Amino acid sequence: MEISRKTLFESATLQIGLFEARGVTDTCGNVERQDQNAIVLPLSGVFSKHDAPGRHVIGTPSHAVFFAADTPFRIGFPGGIGDRAITLRFGEALAPEHLDTRGTALASHGLLPAKAMMLRNLLWTRLGRAEADEFEAEALGLDLLDMSLKSVRRDGPALRSQAQVRRRRALERVKEAVALAPARKWSVAKLADIANVSPFHLCHVFRETVGTSIYDYVLHERLAHTLDAVLDCGDDLTTIALDAGFASHSHFTARFRSFFGCTPVALRRIATAAQIAELRKIMTARPN
Repeated sequence: MEISRKTLFESATLQIGLFEARGVTDTCGNVERQDQNAIVLPLSGVFSKHDAPGRHVIGTPSHAVFFAADTPFRIGFPGGIGDRAITLRFGEALAPEHLDTRGTALASHGLLPAKAMMLRNLLWTRLGRAEADEFEAEALGLDLLDMSLKSVRRDGPALRSQAQVRRRRALERVKEAVALAPARKWSVAKLADIANVSPFHLCHVFRETVGTSIYDYVLHERLAHTLDAVLDCGDDLTTIALDAGFASHSHFTARFRSFFGCTPVALRRIATAAQIAELRKIMTARPN
C-alpha cells in the first residue's frame, strides 16, 4: 500500500494538504490519532473512517468527513480503489461554533453543496498549478472549511438506539456501493437489497436522514466524480459523460449546468488565473 501526504499551504490558522492512497486493500489499517482537527474532502475514490466498534462513515467526493483531534480512528478503503483527497487541518479556536465542548463531531450524511464541491476542486487545481498566492489560498481554504463544517452533522442521543444504528449502517452501505460504481444502472430495488431493507423503507429513511431522494443522491455522486476529470482537461467531455453513467454529452452538460451553475466547457475555460473572478461570481450566484 502506498500512502502519501503533502502540504500544499500552511498558515498560522490553517494547513491545506493532499492525501493519496494507492495500491490499497479493503482491510482497515492500524489505529491512528491526529493532533489537530481535520476535514477530509475526497477528490476521487472512497474511504471509510471507523471510530467505534460497528460504527463507520464513508467518505466520497460528495461528502466532508470530520476527524477530531486526539480521537482514535481506523481507515479502510472499500473496494481497494484508493483515495485522493484535500485535507484541511485547523485548531479548535478557528471554528468553535461547529464543535461541541469536547471538540468532537461526526460527519454522517450531510451532502456537500455544489459551491463547496466547486471550491474544493478549484482550490486543488490552483494549488497544484502553483497559481494561488498565499492570501488567495488561505481565503479559499477558510471559505471551504466553513462550508464543509456546515455540511457535517452531529450525532445526537437518538443514534444510540439500535434502530438508529441499523439505519446508519444501511445508509453507509448504500453510500459505499454508489461511490464504488457511480456509473452503474442503479435501481431502488438493487440499493435496497444492499441495505437489507425494503425499497419503500430505503426511500423514506434516505430522504429523512440524508435530506434528498435516493435518485438525487446518485446523480449528486455522479456529478461529484466528474469535477476532477473536467478540471484535469485530460479527457474529452463525451468520454467523461459516458464514464460517469450519463446517456450522452448533452445529458451530462444539462445536469452539470443545473447543479453547478455553468457548463463543463465554461468551467474549463474560466478555471484559470485570468478568469478566477468569473468563477467566484458563478459560485456566489448558486443558492446552496
